[in-house]
Amino acid sequence: MMSPQGCFDVVVIGAGPSGSVAASLLNQKGYRVLVLEKQHFPRFSIGESLLPQSMAFLEQAGMLEAVEAGGFQFKNGAAFTRGSEYSFFDFREKFSQGWGTTFQVQRDRFDKILADEAEKQGVTIQYGQTVTAFEPTSLTVQTETGESYQISARFVLDASGFGRVLPRLLDMELPSCLESRTSIFTHIQDNITDSRFDRNKILIAVHPVHNDIWFWLIPFNNGRASVGVVTPHGFLAKTGGDEATQLRRLISESGMLATVLENAVYDTRIGKIEGYSCDVTSLYGEGFALLGNAGEFLDPVFSSGVTIALKSASLAADTVDRQLSGQQPDWNQEFAIPLKQGIDTFREFVEGWYDGRLQDVIFASEKSDKIKRMVSSVLAGYAWDAKNPYVKDTSRLTTLAELCRLS
Repeated sequence: MMSPQGCFDVVVIGAGPSGSVAASLLNQKGYRVLVLEKQHFPRFSIGESLLPQSMAFLEQAGMLEAVEAGGFQFKNGAAFTRGSEYSFFDFREKFSQGWGTTFQVQRDRFDKILADEAEKQGVTIQYGQTVTAFEPTSLTVQTETGESYQISARFVLDASGFGRVLPRLLDMELPSCLESRTSIFTHIQDNITDSRFDRNKILIAVHPVHNDIWFWLIPFNNGRASVGVVTPHGFLAKTGGDEATQLRRLISESGMLATVLENAVYDTRIGKIEGYSCDVTSLYGEGFALLGNAGEFLDPVFSSGVTIALKSASLAADTVDRQLSGQQPDWNQEFAIPLKQGIDTFREFVEGWYDGRLQDVIFASEKSDKIKRMVSSVLAGYAWDAKNPYVKDTSRLTTLAELCRLS
């Protein structure tokens, strides 16, 4: 494969969802866009359960029709179980306006669909390319055969996900304020016949003894599913056995989830991610901005990763457009602060999940329909809707949890 030639308006590092959508949006605005991707697609990626808010960004990028044609599992909500307790949220019954349904997706196919659509729209994508150095308007790139070359760009967007290319090259990484956790996961042939399980919803199960340990079950449309567990850092090392043994042992202790998966066939290797939560000193700098997980990743419990990534792509595309068209955008006011408003909402819900506040709300036997719709909106990804009281003032979650406990 030949190295790309010439100067590009925008170079995007990474062809995942945020990179493909940002590239598409900038291509629509008439800019010459190059995407550099280290891996080759399709490739495995965890994080298969989308939120309805994502659909608006896919529609904006002109990719929604291709995703809808992908045959993915329909999703309309999230279900939760803890011991004998069960609760669910139907995302069509929410406070915010917008999409109320979405999909559970195998990320290898989903990400390739988005990248292919970006190429069809005119974006250049080069696979097997590793960015090794960055200076404003210039990138050094290494090919798979070890050759290096320079690329000139008026602006660079880092959509490298957990690779965090620019934060590592520019020494911008910060530890997250969230507790370090470990996740082990796999794909299975689920063989589910239990009528309690709704394939149109992700299932989140809480360990009956350790409330800070939780499981996900994300069904696909072909009788397979993604399943995993999230534990405090160091917990798994105390349990003994290899990761496959640890995962199956913990699932056997999970109550309803164990029964739902009693006939499952574990036929795929176990994946593991440790210390995945991250932060950075800044989401932007001279000649660059960070998208999605390259900037900040919270926790997988509410499947917010792709939604945050696509929101960052949409905000960045508009701000880059203003900058390259000769205006002087305020990146803090127009990109970082708006993006962090939603991230902060998700963060409060994540912290509330682990300290018990949100679990008390979710499993409360009596919930006001109005408040349930507001909570449902956040869980559906509408974390930027300032009309929602639980977005406008996240401290309301604490008050709500206290009321649920009293009732």
